[in-house]
Amino acid sequence: MNSTRRQDSFNSAFTKNFITFAFGLIINSINGAFVYTYFKSQVLQQDPRYVLYIHLVINDMIMLTLAVVLQILTYTAPPKFITCCIMMLILITVNKNNPLNLAGMAVERYIAVCRPLHHVHICTVQRAYALIALIWGVSIIPALTDIFIILATKPLSVFSSNVICYSLSVYNTPYHKTQSMVVQILLFSFVFLTVIITYLKVLLAARAASGSNKASARNARNTILLHGVQLVICMLSFISPFLNLILVTMWPQDRTKILFSIFLLTNMLPRLLSPLIYGIRDKTFCSHIRMHLCCKCATLQERGRK
Repeated sequence: MNSTRRQDSFNSAFTKNFITFAFGLIINSINGAFVYTYFKSQVLQQDPRYVLYIHLVINDMIMLTLAVVLQILTYTAPPKFITCCIMMLILITVNKNNPLNLAGMAVERYIAVCRPLHHVHICTVQRAYALIALIWGVSIIPALTDIFIILATKPLSVFSSNVICYSLSVYNTPYHKTQSMVVQILLFSFVFLTVIITYLKVLLAARAASGSNKASARNARNTILLHGVQLVICMLSFISPFLNLILVTMWPQDRTKILFSIFLLTNMLPRLLSPLIYGIRDKTFCSHIRMHLCCKCATLQERGRK
C-alpha cells in the first residue's frame, strides 16, 4: 500500500486519502456509540463479558485511527524513524490484542454455561481488567522485540531519518520475518484451539441440558461460534500481503487500485464488522444503545427548541 506513493497522481492520492479518512471517521463514530453506551450504563460496566467486549471495540478504534494516520502520512509527510517505531509499537500491540481478547470472551462463555455455579466467582470485573492487563503485557512483547532487533542490526543514525511508515518496509530484516511468522502461528493456533475447544464443550452442554438451561447453552454456543467468525475477520489483515501478491501478479496494471482496495477490505472494514455484529446481536447491549441514543437525541431536540 505505502510503496505506491510515488505512482499516484495528486487527484488519485487525494481521493484515496479522502476515502480512507471518511471511512475511518464513520467506522469510529459507530464504534464510538458502543463505547458511549457502555460508559453510560452501570449494568454493562458490572458484567465482565461487556468489559472484554468494549476492550475489543476500543482496540479496533485505536487500530483504525493509527492505520488512517499512517496512510495519510505516507502521502503527505513521512515521519521520522523513531516516531514510526512508536506508532508501530502501538499498532502491532493492539493488533495482537484482538485475537487474545476473543479467546478470553470464549472462555468466559464456556464458564458461564459449563461452570455456572463458579461463574460469579471466577468471572468478575476485577479479573476481566486483570486479563486485559495480561493481554497487553503478552501483546507488547513481539512489538518490543521488533524494536530490539532494529537496535541490534541497524546503526542508531537510522532513527533520525525519515521513512515510509509501513511494517514490511521498516521491519525488513530476516529476523523480523521469522519472529513475525512464529508469533502469528503461535498466537492464532492458541486462539483457534481455545475457540474450538470451548465451542465443543458448550455444544455438548447444550445437548445435555434441558429447558431454560438448554436455551442458555444454545445462545452461548452461537456466541462462541460468532467469536470464531470474528477471529477469521481478525485474520484478514494478516493474509492481505498474500492477497496483494496474488492479485498484483495477475493484474499488474491495476497495482495501486488493488493495494488500496485490499487495504480497505482487510484493514478498515473488519474494524467495523467485528464489533458491530456482536454488539447488534446482543439483546442487552442493543437495548441500552437504543435507550441512551434515543435519550441523547431527545435532549438535543429539547435544547434546539429552547
